[in-house]
Amino acid sequence: MASSSAPLLSGTIEADDEVAAPSYPTGNIGQSAAPKPAAAREPVVLVPGTTASSAEQGGIAGILKASSHPVALFFLFFFRSAAIAVYVLCGFFTTDYVLSIVLVVILLSLDFWNTRNIAGRTLVGLRYWNEVDDDGESSWVFESRDASHVANAIDSKMFWIALYSFPLGWVALLIFSILKFNVSFVPIVLLALVFNFSNVVGFTYADRDAQKRFQNASSNLFALGGLGGIGGQVLGGVVRNSVGRVFR
Repeated sequence: MASSSAPLLSGTIEADDEVAAPSYPTGNIGQSAAPKPAAAREPVVLVPGTTASSAEQGGIAGILKASSHPVALFFLFFFRSAAIAVYVLCGFFTTDYVLSIVLVVILLSLDFWNTRNIAGRTLVGLRYWNEVDDDGESSWVFESRDASHVANAIDSKMFWIALYSFPLGWVALLIFSILKFNVSFVPIVLLALVFNFSNVVGFTYADRDAQKRFQNASSNLFALGGLGGIGGQVLGGVVRNSVGRVFR
């Protein structure tokens, strides 16, 4: 059998194709690159009466940010919430009945005084009190801010929410105490209802009185606006005297 003497590889060996050398970034080390254009930020739509920060944050922080009187608004909710919290949770921390009652009464008194004298005056421009004249007759006096000074929308809304919502919470606690036959705490709940509903009635009538006076002032201004000068003053005096005779 003849052996083959042919070479294993025949022909010429061709050179490999040239491979492109990898490109590396060039430049001086430490030199800042050209700044990239910032991505377009989505515009924030603002509601009248709010700010950009309050629209972005929201929640409690946003409400306090948008409020014209954040301290008064904070303590309005703080005293009211603290009174209910102490009433509900006092049994988990102490068995002293007297201490629990004293703490709740103090918080209720602070809330009543703060709502009537500070929160109502600063947040919605309303105040009320009771006067006793020399004859011993008592009468309610309502005071309101000038109509040209419009209250902050956030302050007004949160004030009325606090004024009407917390009494409902005390009513629920009263029903729960009666159903659980926990009569020892019923007097403190009744005291809380007296304080809360006193402010509800007082500020509700103060708000109605303010609206009525604003409407009367607007109608008088519209009726007497065309007369002006001495004629308006004379007619206004006649109207006041006539009304005074009717209600004497």
